[in-house]
Amino acid sequence: MKRFIPNLLLVAMGFASMEAMAATDLVLLNGQIFTADRAQPKVQALAVENGKVLQVGSDAQIKALIDKGTRVIDLQGKTLMPGLIDTHSHAIFGGLEMTSANLQDEVLKLDELEQRLRTWRDDGTARHGDVLNIAGISSAYWAQAEALGQRFNRGEWAKVAVVLTGSDHHTAWANDVMLQRAGIDAALLKRLPEAERGTIGSLADGRPNGFLVDAGWDRVAAQMPVADAATLLRAAQSALHYNNSLGITAWMDPAANAAPGEALFALKPTEKTVGMLPAYKALAQSGGLTAHVAALLVANPKSVPADLDTLDKVRQQFQGIPNLTLPGIKIFADGVIEYPAQSAAMLEPYKNSHKPGELLIDPAHFGELVSAIDQRGWLVHIHAIGDRAVRESLNGIEQARKDRQSGITHSITHLQMVNPKEFARFKPLNVIASMQLLWASADDYTTDMIKPYVSALAFRYQYPAHSLLKQGATLAGASDWPVSSPNPWNAMAQAITRQGPMGVLNADESLDRETLFYAYTLNAARTLGLEQQIGSLTAGKQADFIVVDRDVFAVDEKALHETQVLQTWFAGREIYSRPL
Repeated sequence: MKRFIPNLLLVAMGFASMEAMAATDLVLLNGQIFTADRAQPKVQALAVENGKVLQVGSDAQIKALIDKGTRVIDLQGKTLMPGLIDTHSHAIFGGLEMTSANLQDEVLKLDELEQRLRTWRDDGTARHGDVLNIAGISSAYWAQAEALGQRFNRGEWAKVAVVLTGSDHHTAWANDVMLQRAGIDAALLKRLPEAERGTIGSLADGRPNGFLVDAGWDRVAAQMPVADAATLLRAAQSALHYNNSLGITAWMDPAANAAPGEALFALKPTEKTVGMLPAYKALAQSGGLTAHVAALLVANPKSVPADLDTLDKVRQQFQGIPNLTLPGIKIFADGVIEYPAQSAAMLEPYKNSHKPGELLIDPAHFGELVSAIDQRGWLVHIHAIGDRAVRESLNGIEQARKDRQSGITHSITHLQMVNPKEFARFKPLNVIASMQLLWASADDYTTDMIKPYVSALAFRYQYPAHSLLKQGATLAGASDWPVSSPNPWNAMAQAITRQGPMGVLNADESLDRETLFYAYTLNAARTLGLEQQIGSLTAGKQADFIVVDRDVFAVDEKALHETQVLQTWFAGREIYSRPL
């Protein structure tokens, strides 16, 4: 033992000398810094060492850490905050759409739409193999399904596969050439099970009219050309750069095992169903993944616990990849609510169809699946738009909590319609509300395609952010890009005003901006299962932060909407600087 004591002393001295040699790499002074750490939310200065936050505090406190090798930046009063986190982003799909034909929800007359298709056909942006595809199509077109057929099943389009993909990515329209390729005809419509009959639109004579939703869209999506590895990598790089330019340094990809040319809503994954994961892996291995990606694997809504073994085989293929984690499972509980799709599961039937939509999960057994996911230490992230889907999702998570108190944070996303009886359930069940509040607007979607068809109570509690917050729910920011813009500043401003072209969508559900800043930082990190690593500028966490061009706590909502990110830093390294 006596011989061992000098060795211990040498080790201790070694550590002490290493500590003395360590120097603060970076100091940022004279700023308005929001840390998202509730113990010390606002400070003047920040010190970084080895890619992590060393300390935050006053200028005087942080100046004391400056060494001869320290880089010192004077923020000149600018606002600095943690890197922003998006809790629901199909980022690589978004990257693909950045260079493809996209109508971006614009509603044109059919003559203009046809001319756009010609232009995009000729310049190649609508071409995907031998299919012409336009993304970002507004649901307003689906009421014109028959007119679309008269336009795109004739003349120059008669022998060309044409697909118009809805901006919601749940709906689409396909012409006869594409329908035939997918095996969709009058005979198929006759033998569809009752649950699927509303997923494919039909003409009076029983033939399909081209409109598709969820499982119907899956049939056509599975016939779309598959992007090759190089194309997906380029899309990942584009998506990453765009996100970084918006101040986003982390996101949850809620369908990372899905890819273009594959069914999604009726996905039956195998261990070879790897979707976007190889693209993330390639980007990471090149050293270029300057964001934390929490990649979720989609499970079939009717999965049983044993099916999780297959998903675990996928997870094992992508372990140990820098900045990529696979923390859990994504499940679709329902579809979308807008007319004519109306596949979101509602407590009260739609007024026009007298049907309640489609609940994709089996409420009698869903709790067993969620509990099995929880038992493995995985989080579950559930798509729920209708109020019945939200209720059944909470019931499933409640079963897991009864079985064990794992401490794992689960989440429900979208939450377009939530019955007031559910508001108080989120906090005790430790369920985060991952909300796309850019959608909380009085516009043609909420006013024309929803309001006439749902009960007054359901419409009243549309995107009920404040009601959830008041009952103790934790809110997290999300975009669902490319369904809508990933710009978090736009979403935060919208969550405050809820103003749209047709008025205000229930001003009582407005949020304050401090709540929103936590929603896109610390709360979002919890949603990804990364709250110990990122989400606040707390000593020991990775130094992911952004500098913006205005005081986002003080400016009005219009100016908040127009916020520009000047710099984005990831692990203490500047990865984006706004061009001058």
